Amino acid sequence: MDTVIYFSLFPVLKDVALSLQRVAVGVGLATLLGVPLGLLRSSLPLNIKQNRLIKFFLEAPKFPPPIAWIPFVILALGIGEKAAYAIVFIGAFSPIFTSSFEGAESTPLVWKQTAASLQLNLWQKIFKITYKSALPHIFVGLRSGISMGWMSVVAAEMISGQSGLGYSIQLHRLNLQYDLMVLDMVLIGLIGFLLFEAVVFLEQLFIPWHERARTRGR
Repeated sequence: MDTVIYFSLFPVLKDVALSLQRVAVGVGLATLLGVPLGLLRSSLPLNIKQNRLIKFFLEAPKFPPPIAWIPFVILALGIGEKAAYAIVFIGAFSPIFTSSFEGAESTPLVWKQTAASLQLNLWQKIFKITYKSALPHIFVGLRSGISMGWMSVVAAEMISGQSGLGYSIQLHRLNLQYDLMVLDMVLIGLIGFLLFEAVVFLEQLFIPWHERARTRGR
């Protein structure tokens, strides 16, 4: 009995590790690009920010669900790790980018006036003033981004994957192993919850002064 459990659990652990790796790479890239681009967008002149055509190109890509991009990603990158990373990136980028921009836009006027009086250049304004003001919003985007990234990788693995928890569900369905399908679903829910809570922990660590972080810490 112990041997059966071992051999049934080992592939699951391998699938968990592969799915987590894809989420880490995809969400990491989305964060590295989404945060600075969102802050930089807020620094554009007002007439450019309010241009409807520019807003369309920046906002429209976030409305199709990540799963809708899978055929295009497969066409461009084929089936493999690069495609999985791209799908996770697509799912995570929009909430991170949008939240970073909205956080930068909500920078208090007195902070902006202080930056002007200190004659800070553009990059100093972004990273010393705007970034710190936008941190609470950025973490909102990170929570949404990690959730979307996790859901995206499972969907991608179910449709075109050859490993991971999404692929495992499809494989167990075809083999009529419904007990293992349930195990996969429990793991997906548990890991998604833990990833979300990890971002909450980082929020409490980096911005303990914010009201939301203090409330969650109680």
